[in-house]
Amino acid sequence: MATDPFRIRDHVADFDVIVADIKARSTAARASLPMEADIAYGADPAETLDLFFPSGPRALLPVHIFIHGGYWRMFSKRDYSYVAETVTEAGAIAVIVDYALMPAVRMETIVDQTRRAKRWVIDHIADHGGDAGRLTVSGHSAGAHLATFLFNEAETPSGVRAALLLGGLYELKPLQSSFLREEIGITDAEVAAFSPATHRHDRSTTVSVLVGADETAPFHRQADAFSSLLRGQRVAVSRSDLAGRNHMSSVRDLGVADTAAAHCLAALIEDH
Repeated sequence: MATDPFRIRDHVADFDVIVADIKARSTAARASLPMEADIAYGADPAETLDLFFPSGPRALLPVHIFIHGGYWRMFSKRDYSYVAETVTEAGAIAVIVDYALMPAVRMETIVDQTRRAKRWVIDHIADHGGDAGRLTVSGHSAGAHLATFLFNEAETPSGVRAALLLGGLYELKPLQSSFLREEIGITDAEVAAFSPATHRHDRSTTVSVLVGADETAPFHRQADAFSSLLRGQRVAVSRSDLAGRNHMSSVRDLGVADTAAAHCLAALIEDH
């Protein structure tokens, strides 16, 4: 019987091992890196972010926002603290964002939360030694989807110099017939309003679209289609596969030194 190409657990045999590893790496990052935790960017308890800092003086440092995935309905910023290892090693402040989860809230709320998190960074990061004029963003899976809303037409000029989108979801319609139908029930209105493929994007943002080579076919199709859309909008975009990586190993690599994903993330920060 065919398995759901969007149900990651069906296609990643060591799913639980990788999740345990990223959580352990995140615990270690919070213990070892200079940080300020649970800064509120809004009134809801879910509206917080963590800042991680490189060693040395904090003055006019580049800033990088990371948005976690989990199909909008699982994980938290604490699970993804490990990404700050690569970001701070590249000399930037890492901003790891939390948001409320579906189905308790709808996608409109989550998109608004991520936009307000970015606004907090632009308005306040100078107080923490950062330079909002040197802002880059990244996200994985649902987090890549959310990251696009930081540099689309509603956010232009976006202030985002570059974005790394890993294993992202850019057209929501196929998810309505996936296992997520029972878990979060994406509506027709959400498909229409919150599919990045239906939006225009900031031409001043350089975009890197990445997919694990071992991902299921829909992730490759969506990455190809979204990259083509951006090119048609005259956005500078690159499209790459990460050899030998699946949906989960690719995101783990963002925080693991000397991996292709970590090199891509560090280069994005250092080049912009």
